[in-house]
Amino acid sequence: MPAARLAAFRALASKVSQITPFPTATLCRIVPLTLAIATASTSALACSADGCTLSSNWETLGFSTQPGFKMDLRYDYVNQNQLRSGTHSISSSDAAQKVTSDGEPQEVEKYTPNNYINLGLDYTFIVNGSVNVQLPYINRHHATLGTNSNGSDPGDGAYDSQTSSIGDVKVVGRYQGLAPNHNLGLLLGVKLPTGSHTKTGTSTDPADPGTSVTIDRGLQPGTGTTDAIVGAYYFDSLSKDWDYFGVATAQMAMNSRDDYKPGNSYNLNLGLRYMGITDVMTPQIQLNTQYVGHDTGLEADTTSTGKTAVYITPGAVVPITKQTAIYGFVQVPIYQDVRGVQLTARYTASIAALVAF
Repeated sequence: MPAARLAAFRALASKVSQITPFPTATLCRIVPLTLAIATASTSALACSADGCTLSSNWETLGFSTQPGFKMDLRYDYVNQNQLRSGTHSISSSDAAQKVTSDGEPQEVEKYTPNNYINLGLDYTFIVNGSVNVQLPYINRHHATLGTNSNGSDPGDGAYDSQTSSIGDVKVVGRYQGLAPNHNLGLLLGVKLPTGSHTKTGTSTDPADPGTSVTIDRGLQPGTGTTDAIVGAYYFDSLSKDWDYFGVATAQMAMNSRDDYKPGNSYNLNLGLRYMGITDVMTPQIQLNTQYVGHDTGLEADTTSTGKTAVYITPGAVVPITKQTAIYGFVQVPIYQDVRGVQLTARYTASIAALVAF
């Protein structure tokens, strides 16, 4: 970053620091990025495709060299109620006519509203070193018509489920000493199998109603696998009032669990924000892209999992007190190519609070 541009940016951050105790170095990099690495675990729902790919907080990513502890509490609402096949929406009756890659009847899902609450704990302990822990809680209602359905009446394997549970915890370390201005960093972490992968629902199959059935593996709160997370990020300013970021991440399961392995997920997020009115808010817009591979294993849906998607995500951060701020985003898909037949969301809404100690 040129010296003159950096000096101007720090001067602006110093003025903003009059309304918040975040150190000037922190303010130079605070505000939205919703960690792709923090939300990737919600992206591989069996027979479903959701958003949850935005990057929410530059500060949580470690875009700061100031030691200290920060907490981020975020709520995401993802209502998957639109059936899609490939790049187009599809009716439930048309979905019922399709077959899987094995020639079997296609499962037809009804809806999957998801509520995610994620607690992020971030600690910067040295200039170039930080660690971030993500603790998710998932509330999900899912209903499927099963297979051999006419698209409106339940068929074989139909069930309803309601789950409320801790999901898979992520721990990600960051190193950003690759450039003199500390604006180029690497990510390395792990997703732990802390979420249950054995939750059950209630059968609505006419042949066996009311019995307990196991929920599809991709709809469980956890995958049962230990995943590696790697990535890199870069941020800089375009002028006194504009700056940008880019972050690329990959999440890859290192093992399988009970004949199931989730597909690898690759994310690329780009963002632009306006810093001219930070005493009121900091507007931002993101372009979020994601590629997810097929789930594999005997317990996996190897046909209707995996996708390629692009989202546009406007949002803003608003200072509340000297130690807190809130931010919100609305993510809208502009391109989706799902494998098989999957439920997708028309939008994803996120709101969160950030506290520095």
